[in-house]
Amino acid sequence: MPATSDGSVFAATAAKRLPCFKSYDLRGRVPDELSPEIAYRLGAAYAQRFEPSVVAIGRDVRHSSVPLSRMLALGLNHGGADVLDLGLCGTEEVYFAAAQPGVDGGIMVTASHNPIDYNGMKLVRAGAVPVSGDSGLRELETLVANSIVLPGGMPRMTPVSLRATYVQHLLSYVDTSKLAPLKIVVNAGNGSAGLVIDALESWLPLRFVKLHHTPDGSFPNGIPNPLLPDNRAATAAAVRAERADFGVAWDGDFDRCFLFDEYGEFIEGYYIVGLLAEAMLKKEPGSKIIHDPRLTWNTIDMVNAAGGIPVQSKTGHAFIKERMRAENAVYGGEMSAHHYFRDFAYCDNGNIPWLLVAALISASGLSLSQLVSERQRRFPASGEINRRVADSQAVLDRAEAHYARAGAIVEKVDGLSVEMPDWRFNLRTSNTEPLLRLNLESRGDELLMRRKTQELLTLVGGTAA
Repeated sequence: MPATSDGSVFAATAAKRLPCFKSYDLRGRVPDELSPEIAYRLGAAYAQRFEPSVVAIGRDVRHSSVPLSRMLALGLNHGGADVLDLGLCGTEEVYFAAAQPGVDGGIMVTASHNPIDYNGMKLVRAGAVPVSGDSGLRELETLVANSIVLPGGMPRMTPVSLRATYVQHLLSYVDTSKLAPLKIVVNAGNGSAGLVIDALESWLPLRFVKLHHTPDGSFPNGIPNPLLPDNRAATAAAVRAERADFGVAWDGDFDRCFLFDEYGEFIEGYYIVGLLAEAMLKKEPGSKIIHDPRLTWNTIDMVNAAGGIPVQSKTGHAFIKERMRAENAVYGGEMSAHHYFRDFAYCDNGNIPWLLVAALISASGLSLSQLVSERQRRFPASGEINRRVADSQAVLDRAEAHYARAGAIVEKVDGLSVEMPDWRFNLRTSNTEPLLRLNLESRGDELLMRRKTQELLTLVGGTAA
């Protein structure tokens, strides 16, 4: 390793912030915020901080992911680590690799659903334990900011495929002999989710209608982000045209999955959390279920009714995973379509949820719309609404003062949560984008939910995002 007086690539200078380092991962424009040089320095910093012997690296379909992953590997090599190259894969496959014996960590090169000129990295240690701002990411940022050299050379990367073993792990969550021959529309968004669907297909009695299935880093059908209403139309139309039982769409690195019912209607992730919590509690009665604070009443109601213990956590995959481990929770869910499983190293997964939904439909004889309609009626929700505002903290302070005067219960686990007897909301700044996010729900009164949502949007101001 080249070349300071102590043999390190790092200089003892004052720490500075790098814009690509976020709360629990890296994300930035390439190359001005996240460059191959920074990738190299991150690899070297990871090796110095955690001293791994073997690290698994995976990448998404973005054109910049290949050079970034190579320079990341070179930095790891120069720090003394061997690199397993998983190639084109999903973040969940990196988590799976990092949980294998003899693997000391994993790094996924991905920008998920961000614009095409972005890229990023998600980091875990052995056992797929996340590296976040509270568990080493800030230290890595300091090391990267202070590194001073970029050596040449070619990385040592050993190509490895764990997909066959990974598919068997996915299949362990359902009894394939009891699955009905459902027709399912699957939309990979030209990311890499289709690779896992293809590997699963021969093991399942399901019929897949494949949409935007081929991995393509130019994203000819748009960036895969089904949270945006405009990006749902293709999946919804295909479900209706094919008379499918339900539809599934993924983001680029498929650590999230989004579901559509048999009518092509998008199902808010909030209601899927309750559905999966109930299913997991049938397997593990009395277990703890982790949920985020944005929308809570439906999840709490279903978990309590199923004999489980609901536990609230701060929003974000690193925070949820940490709480999952601390509580030994069997399942955790966020309304943003992240679903976490104890048997998957407490990590989020974009394939286990739809497999469980297929099993629920098969066992119950009910459609997906029938499985969630009563919950939607009892706890109508706004869905996440994003606003760009000049001063997020000023908006939060104004909202808190306004509703505190009205006698609301105020909580600040993550942003601002305000609860009244018949409705509640959460308003928080995004951890990944410069946005203020609003979620609001009521107890069985959709008109109240809509009226209060408009009231909050008027108070928040700003512009739609």
